[in-house]
Amino acid sequence: MSVFAGIMVNEEFEPDERQEAILDVLKEGRDEGCPWGYANPKRLEERIDTRRQYINRALKGLVDAGWIEKVNRGLYRFVADPRED
Repeated sequence: MSVFAGIMVNEEFEPDERQEAILDVLKEGRDEGCPWGYANPKRLEERIDTRRQYINRALKGLVDAGWIEKVNRGLYRFVADPRED
């Protein structure tokens, strides 16, 4: 475990395929200097063509691991991906 911006990040967590797709959506635009890192379940549902119940389950796992955080109701923010270090 490590701490990033005050959030405990589980470096041992291994995201599944759906969680990988969510991370990819959250990271879109960061290398181009565009706004990035935020998404809601509706956007994720449309982008990865998966039902919302599965999106919500995947988001919970990523929040529990500390890789993303729930900013407010229905909005999530990328925190860290320990595999990038």
